[in-house]
Amino acid sequence: MRAAIVHYWLLNLRGGEKVVEALCRLLPDADIFTLFYDPDAVSPAIRSHRVHTSFLQPFRKHYRSFLPLMPMALESFDLRGYDLVVSSESGPAKGVIVPSTTRHVCYCHTPMRYLWDQYPAYRNDWTRSRWKRALMTPFANYLRLWDYASAARVDDFVANSQNVKRRIWKTYRRESMVVSPPVAVETFYSKPAEDYYLIVSELVAYKRLDSAIRVCAATGRKLRIVGDGPEFKSLKRLSNANIEFCGKVGEDQLRGLYSRCRAFLMPGEEDFGITAVEALASGKPVIALARGGALETVPIDKPQGGIFFSEPSDESLREAIERWEQRENQVQPRELQAWASQFSEAEFARKIRAILFPEPPR
Repeated sequence: MRAAIVHYWLLNLRGGEKVVEALCRLLPDADIFTLFYDPDAVSPAIRSHRVHTSFLQPFRKHYRSFLPLMPMALESFDLRGYDLVVSSESGPAKGVIVPSTTRHVCYCHTPMRYLWDQYPAYRNDWTRSRWKRALMTPFANYLRLWDYASAARVDDFVANSQNVKRRIWKTYRRESMVVSPPVAVETFYSKPAEDYYLIVSELVAYKRLDSAIRVCAATGRKLRIVGDGPEFKSLKRLSNANIEFCGKVGEDQLRGLYSRCRAFLMPGEEDFGITAVEALASGKPVIALARGGALETVPIDKPQGGIFFSEPSDESLREAIERWEQRENQVQPRELQAWASQFSEAEFARKIRAILFPEPPR
């Protein structure tokens, strides 16, 4: 069986790229097709495969500006001769055209949020230039029509959570199976807590990092933030000496930061929440907004495994941190690590293999 993996872009190593890594191990001879590619930004597991890029590749440093051309770029890929195509979707990826004899399975992290769930926020973001806001409405309308139509090209949808399963139905009116994304839970470890909270996230507006920064800055709590993104400058302006921006860090350093934090903060709604699972695998509790994937990944029946806050506001987050600090000494790291084991890479491989290679009927 000849297989191909399609991913929107390979320019960093976050949750979507971790799924691509796992698919690479499951499909060791698969070719990879992507709109933009930076080999230095991905893992050896991905670099070991043959990677095909689109005609937009020369513009990868400005990839966010080329969204209107991405459908054309995806449709230009030649996927003749492949028996199986697995697309990894949260940016445009499923829109590839495959032969009628090829099976197309889409692993969906979420329908494109800037066209659907988060569209009003993106359209009305006054930090964007006036001409970008003016162009967004007509382009978004065209892209939504294409995105909805391209869903019909998929044979089987796989959602990364029940949360995303509902979004897929709402957006495309397609049923989907649920397989949680892979987390290398066995590689994380717990150390005695030091005096800081931790966030690991891309610095984008919908993650609501500004709320956590304001709360920690106002109350004198120490906060470390791992990640980068377009909101760095505006978030830096909100911070004070208690807030440390760590930028991108290596895997070993990241595990060390997880292992020694007091707790992990997740102030925005997540599709699934791989970082929450990584924190739990490090024996650390999660303080999260009670929406989206956190309701599936963060335990509330384990001793101090998670504290939820109901409203996306600074006050609600501050009260949740205070509630947790009153019971901080009740945390049992081994209980949290045991809970996180259900999201292991082995569980992902077992479940996704059964979908990609179903046993023939007897």
